[in-house]
Amino acid sequence: MGLIGKLAVAAVLLGGAGAAVAWFLSAPVLLDAEAVAALGEGDATKGERIFWAGGCTSCHARPKSEGPARLELAGGLELKTPFGTFVAPNISPHPQDGIGGWSLEDFANAMLRGVSPAGEHYYPAFPYSSYTRMQPADIADLYAFMKTLPAVEGKAAGHQLGFPFNIRRGLGLWKRLYLSDEPVVVLADGAPENARAGQYLVEGPGHCGECHTPRQFTGGLKKDQWLAGAVAAEGDGIVPNITSGEGGIGDWSGGDIASFLETGFTPDFDSVGGSMVAVQKNMAMLPAADREAIAAYLKAVPPHPNGYPARQPAQPGG
Repeated sequence: MGLIGKLAVAAVLLGGAGAAVAWFLSAPVLLDAEAVAALGEGDATKGERIFWAGGCTSCHARPKSEGPARLELAGGLELKTPFGTFVAPNISPHPQDGIGGWSLEDFANAMLRGVSPAGEHYYPAFPYSSYTRMQPADIADLYAFMKTLPAVEGKAAGHQLGFPFNIRRGLGLWKRLYLSDEPVVVLADGAPENARAGQYLVEGPGHCGECHTPRQFTGGLKKDQWLAGAVAAEGDGIVPNITSGEGGIGDWSGGDIASFLETGFTPDFDSVGGSMVAVQKNMAMLPAADREAIAAYLKAVPPHPNGYPARQPAQPGG
């Protein structure tokens, strides 16, 4: 065999080895037996609080739902992003069209690992990259509560994604880069205890960073600009800076933040707007202590200048 032939064979072998390594590294990773055992039984009463903190209705209720209809998680909301259009699925307890046939282990793997019962990666439009920081008991409580909700018939439409984003297997490599259950912010030793409680709510179930933090071109969060604001995933808008940095909410007191989350009114008596309307409605359902904890955490977060290109300033609640 000549030199060119040998080089061709070597290239094929190296290519095959590389493909095998990539296939291995991109495989879905499930919870181990110890993690599953830590879930416990689940308490639906406690799970309602986690449900509102997690903002499940914002994406999974029918668009523009109000009142009790917010608990009918039929899906259908379209999120039009540079990667394609993601459609929120039916997560009601319907046994065929929703997640009524899921076990607690299935649910926990979806929330904490971003893996479906069929063993496929979920797209991170479902914010499991934040949910992975949640406590196992809260996952079990949320599962117990969601089983009490109305079962809604009808599957939502599928995602509309082009190549290569329609290749789910590649998300395994993305997860190795960006999926971590470690806290984003290291709070100072003297940080108030309620700021630590707020950290859990903001960085975990509340997934605030998913919208309020700028992203890499790969879709991963720029954690060194945590909560600094970002270009909106949809359209030409911006999501505001909610740190105390320039352009942020440094002139808001903790009480101002907690009041905004409850009432939807800023200190200047402007009202919440855009996609934050649904989020604020969810936050209003939380105990006052949770809203105060979120405020304490936001006041403790390192300040950053705006994480989006200069443009017309937006109201913090917009």
